[in-house]
Amino acid sequence: MRMFRIMALAFTLLLALSGVNPVLAQDQQPQPAPQDLFLFTRYPVQEATIGDPVTIRLTLGSDTTPQIVRLAVRDLPEGWNASFRGDGKTVQAAYVAPKSDASLDLRIEPPENASAGDYRLTVVARGSAREVTLPIELILKAKEKSSAGLSFKVDLPMLRGTPDTTFRYNVTLKNESDQETPVSLLAEAPRGFLVDFRLSGQSITSVPFGPNESKSLSIEVKPFPDMPAGKYEITVLAQGGESQATTRLVAELTGQPKVVLTTPDGRLSGEARIGEKTAFTLIVQNTGSAPARNIQLSAVPPAGWTVEFEPKQIPELNSNQRVEVTANVQPSNQAIAGDYVVTFVARPDEGASESTEFRVTVLTSTLWGLVGVALIAVAVFGVGMAVMRFGRR
Repeated sequence: MRMFRIMALAFTLLLALSGVNPVLAQDQQPQPAPQDLFLFTRYPVQEATIGDPVTIRLTLGSDTTPQIVRLAVRDLPEGWNASFRGDGKTVQAAYVAPKSDASLDLRIEPPENASAGDYRLTVVARGSAREVTLPIELILKAKEKSSAGLSFKVDLPMLRGTPDTTFRYNVTLKNESDQETPVSLLAEAPRGFLVDFRLSGQSITSVPFGPNESKSLSIEVKPFPDMPAGKYEITVLAQGGESQATTRLVAELTGQPKVVLTTPDGRLSGEARIGEKTAFTLIVQNTGSAPARNIQLSAVPPAGWTVEFEPKQIPELNSNQRVEVTANVQPSNQAIAGDYVVTFVARPDEGASESTEFRVTVLTSTLWGLVGVALIAVAVFGVGMAVMRFGRR
C-alpha cells in the first residue's frame, strides 16, 4: 500500500514538473482563424455548350466585419459577357454581414462563334480591407447537331374562332445543319380545311435554307363555312433531303348561328290592295352550327305603309330548325297601282342579321272597283236613255 502511494506521488510530481495538464490537453482543439472576407462556389469547374449561357452560384461572406464588397471578373475572353445577379437583378456589389452569407449568381455568356476548349477566368471580390479571388474553369463543347436537321417553333399552336375565321399560326422553321437545304412544306388537315404556307406575304410550297438559318413563316388555315363546332388537328411536315420536322396545330371551331329568311315556296313576291292588310308567310331558318337567340323581326317598307309580324320575336332557333312567321303588309291609302319593294329583316343577338327584299304588286281596292263598275253602269244607262229619247224625235 505504501509502495502504491509512493508511485502515485512520483507520477503527480513528474506531471507538475513537465507543466502538462492532462485534462486541458484533451479539450483543446485547433480552431480555424476568423476570416474578414471569403468567396467560394461548390462547382468551380463546369462544362457548357457553345452559345449557351452558364450560371454559377457564388457564396460571399465575412466572419468579422460588415462591409460592401465589389465584384468583378478577370481574364474574361474577348467577346464574352459576364454579369452578377442577385434577387433577379443585375448587381455590381453585395453587402455582407458577419455570420450571414450572401448568395448571388455569376452569369457567363460565351458567343456563338467561340471555340471548344478550356477557359479559365477569375472572380474578384474587393472588400473594405482585403481582396479575395476565386478561379473558375469552363470546358466548352461543340453543340450536338440535331438528328432531324430541322426544327419547328410555334408561338401559339392552338387557336379558337368561328367557321368564318382564318386561323394564322406564326411558325419559326430552322435548318440546324451546316449545309444549304431546300425544304418542302406539307400539311395534313381534316376534310373541309384549306391550308396555305406564306413567307413575306407570298404563298409558298417550298423554301431554301442556308446553314443554320431560321425563317418566320405564316400558316393560314381556313375552314369551310359549314364545318361543325369542335377541335381539329392539322399536322405540318417540313422535309429537306433526309431531314424532316413535324408540328401539330389545333383549330378550335366554336358554333355560330346563321339565319336565313325566305318563303315556303321560295317566291319573293306577292300582291296587296291599297288600304288593305295582306298576310305573307315567311320562313326563318337557322343553318348555322349554334343556336340563334332572340331573333328580332322588322321591315323597311315604303313611306306610309305598315308591316306587322306574328310573332315579332323568336326566343331561340336551334341549328337546322325553322319556323313560320306571318308578315301583315298594308299599303298606304295614297299608293297607286304598281310594284313596290318591302325589305324584311331578321336580327339575332349573336351572328349576322339577314335581310330579304320582297316585291309587292299593289292593286286598286275592291271598293273602288265596285264604284268604277257602278259609274260605268250609270254611264251606259244615261247613254241608253239619251238614245231612246232623242231617237224618237
